[in-house]
Amino acid sequence: MTTMMFNDLVKMPADPVAKLLSRANVLLKTPLQSPPTAEASVVLKELNDKGALVDLLRLLAILLPPRERVWWACMAARDYIGPRSDKDPPSLTAAEAWVYEPSEENRDAARITLDNAYVDDDTVNCALAVLYSDGTLGPGDLKQYPAPAGASETAAFAMNMVALSELSDKFEEHGRVLVERALNIGRGGNGQMEPVHAMDDQA
Repeated sequence: MTTMMFNDLVKMPADPVAKLLSRANVLLKTPLQSPPTAEASVVLKELNDKGALVDLLRLLAILLPPRERVWWACMAARDYIGPRSDKDPPSLTAAEAWVYEPSEENRDAARITLDNAYVDDDTVNCALAVLYSDGTLGPGDLKQYPAPAGASETAAFAMNMVALSELSDKFEEHGRVLVERALNIGRGGNGQMEPVHAMDDQA
């Protein structure tokens, strides 16, 4: 992965990474030499240079905006579930629907899938990333209550870690795919996954 990979991350905030980590209540395990004022590109490059894959994914989940974050999580789920079919887990289907149309109605639909999900359905992480996407506990009356700090970010990170675990026979290779996908989305792309339906940036 070249240094250029961390340039032009127009979808990611310009705030210092230290501030974003604090806001999400996250402490990276990798000691950083970057100053507290360092922006995303600097810290991402340092983590990459140190081979800190898990912390890279953790930070990318925080840096991506809500809609892009959920899309990234959904793509990770698709890595091991496969293309769309009538057997898709409802949580994944509902989360993808919210990405295409991020309405409160679709957010509530994602919430409802959580009540009926199978205990071993890890795609609930996609629905959770939707549910907490605006920093509240959900739509409607739940909107007046704050979600736990970094809840949506943690769910998206968890979904990527599940994908990494499901495809553990090619751990390093797939880890690079997950990172490069997030960076592509961070530059305004669709994640460079085939087959993939590009996000409509006009929505």
